[in-house]
This record gives sequence, C-alpha cells and structure tokens, in this order.
Amino acid sequence: MSQTGEPRNLDYPVDHEFNPLDPDYLADPYPFYARFRREAPVFYAPKIDFWVVSRYEDIQEIVKDPETFSNARVQEPLYSLTPEALEKLKKGVRVTPTTSTADPPLHRRTRKHAARAFSAKRVTSLEPRIREIANGLIDEMISDGRADMVNRFAFPLPASVVFSLIGYPEEDTEMLKSWCFDRLKLTWGRPLPEEQLATVEKMTSFFEYIENFVQERAEDLRDDYTSDLLRIRAEDEDDLSLEEVVSIDYSLSFAGHETTTNLILNGLRQLLGRPGLWDELREDPSLIENAVEEILRRDTSVISWRRSTTRQVEIAGVEVPEGARLLLLLASANRDENVFEDPNEFDIRRENASKHIAFSHGIHFCLGAPLARLEARIALELLTQRLPDLRLSPDQQFEFDPNISFRGPKQLWAEWTPVEAAVGT
Repeated sequence: MSQTGEPRNLDYPVDHEFNPLDPDYLADPYPFYARFRREAPVFYAPKIDFWVVSRYEDIQEIVKDPETFSNARVQEPLYSLTPEALEKLKKGVRVTPTTSTADPPLHRRTRKHAARAFSAKRVTSLEPRIREIANGLIDEMISDGRADMVNRFAFPLPASVVFSLIGYPEEDTEMLKSWCFDRLKLTWGRPLPEEQLATVEKMTSFFEYIENFVQERAEDLRDDYTSDLLRIRAEDEDDLSLEEVVSIDYSLSFAGHETTTNLILNGLRQLLGRPGLWDELREDPSLIENAVEEILRRDTSVISWRRSTTRQVEIAGVEVPEGARLLLLLASANRDENVFEDPNEFDIRRENASKHIAFSHGIHFCLGAPLARLEARIALELLTQRLPDLRLSPDQQFEFDPNISFRGPKQLWAEWTPVEAAVGT
C-alpha cells in the first residue's frame, strides 16, 4: 500500500469502525488521515470512545485553549487494566500532576519551574556528552558492517542522554533502560492481561528508584537537572514539592527519549529510503537542520495526542459533548494540504517544514524539543561522517509498536562498509 493510495479496509463510513490498533493503520496511517481530512475532519470513533480530529487548523485551536480542552487525562490507559495491575499501578506509581498532565493554574506553576531548570544553557551544555555517547555507539558497531539501528544506536543514545541530564549515575543506565520497555503499550495500546502486571512492576521499580534518587540528591546537589529543580524548591518549598520533583523526573525519564528514538529512526528510514539524500547531507551538513524539521513534519514520532472537553463545544461544525475524549492526529495535521504543498513528498529543503506541530503548540509545547532537535542533528552529522555509505538492509518489512501515539520502527537494519573501529571525535 502506497503512502498516497487508499487503504484496503476504508470502505466503511469513517465514523463507524475506526480502530487505531488495526494492523493496516499501524503499518501506514497516512492514507486514513487523508480520507479523514477530506470526508470527516471531526468524528466519533465508538471502538475507542474518542472524538477524532485531523485538520491542522482545528488542532491548533484546540491546543491553544486549555480552558475548554483539558490535558489532565492524557496519560490514562487507552483500555482498562486488570484489577490487579491497576491496583499495583496506583500504589506503586504515585505521580503528581505536573506539566504534561496538569491544566492552569497548576500547569503554569510547575511548567515555570521545569522550564527554568530545562534552560537553554543546560541543553547546550549537553552537546559534548551527546557527541561522546553517539561516537561511542558508532565505535562499538563500525567494524560490524551491519546492525539493528534501534538497539545499537537510536534507543541507547537518547536514553543515555536524558538519564545523564537528569543526573542518574552512569552505572545505572542499563538497568534503567531495561525498565523502559513495554510501557508504551500499557498506556497507549492494549496489552494482554499477562503483559500488564510485568510492565507495571517495571514502572513501579523505576518510580521507587526515582524517589530514592531525588531524596539522595536533595542532600548532595550536583550539576544536573534534578539538582536545578531542587535548588528552585529550596527557594520556596511551598511552590514546588518534593513529590512534584519526583513526578517531573519520572515523566522526563520516559518522554525524554522515546520520542527522540523514533525521530532518529524515522529520519533514517526516510533519508536512506531515497537515493542520493544521504550523500546530499554528507556533502552539505548545513542541510541537516532543516532535514530534521522535515522528518518531524512528514514522519513525526508522536502521531497523536489527547485532550478532553470541559464543556460542550463545536469543532469544525460538529457538536462535541462535555467530558468527551479527543484524539488529536498531529501527524495528519503535519500533512494537511491547506498548510503544506505536496504534503506527502519528503523535501529536506521545504521552506515551511518547521511549521509542523510535532511538538504540539501552546502552553503544552514540548519542553524537550530543543534537546530532541540537538540529538537528531548530532546523530545525523556523525552518522553521515563516519558511515558515509550507510544504507538500509534489503528485503526488510518495518513493524510498529501497537499503540495510538508513538510511531517508529521496532527494528531498522542498516549496512555499511565495515572499517576498523576508531575512537570518534
């Protein structure tokens, strides 16, 4: 099925059988989006009990109106968990609403502190560490000539960077990574009952680790993000609680790398799948910055996000009731024909590529966007320099994790001419 062709199973009304966990949709959601924008830009999907919104302008208006469209329920599981898993989750992961799950006025307070600690200076200071980690990963595989870029590069790079940013000890990195797998399916997918408890146990272990880490860091402040939050808390303990610091760290521990992993992978898939583009970036690295924006636009890591209505509201002429759950198709908005010319084309020189809403918009604009852009840029710079003939391994079918929001290939095999490993610079 092509990126512009109609999917096989869209012979039903768009508001009747839509299921974002359907195999055809997971393999390629973009033909679905094209039809939604054309025929029903806002519709109710009974299978998931969500109102689906697909056009750029409508989504922009929604994310700019937090009074009408609440963010408080965005982390709720898509489907009900087993009683045992739900009870263990509530007891073990005691997250306090902060930035991504809070509405004003609470959001303004916690966002202010989180953004102050996540300063441009803090992000810029990470560049040497990002290069060190990325070069180290390339060093480990450069003599192999072939690798799954998920396990060998795109997952460990952002995970190691965000753990370093937060301040976790480097020797704990592998343990922390092991706790991150499968969480996506719990909140944004439909895990089997036997999968739920194991995933909740990992999340509980991670949360307990962060609680202990924050307590220890409070007594031994250092040069890291957590210490910056704790210094802000020391100025006024009533304005930022220890529980909120824990929750901010917990959220960042996952959100700070899952999306960047997919950004790198989607970028490699698009760039290596088109003859000549890799050579263009290698010969002219100045193209990389806009190429990252085009990757975010055309093959965004977060294809959808959620809101819920605080009152009855009209969206694109459709009456939506109070308390309704909304599924905002960010990836559809990023290919809206009314905003982007030839939206299905991948053009690394596109003039308005950065107009995408891959990082959302308004008060909930992604706090980590500058870091994600920096990591993706460095990844492409180093890979084009050190693996100049990098190419996709032939005859591979890309599979995507069964969830409604995060999209990137589960495996991506690539090949290059093997060379003797050398320490990167």
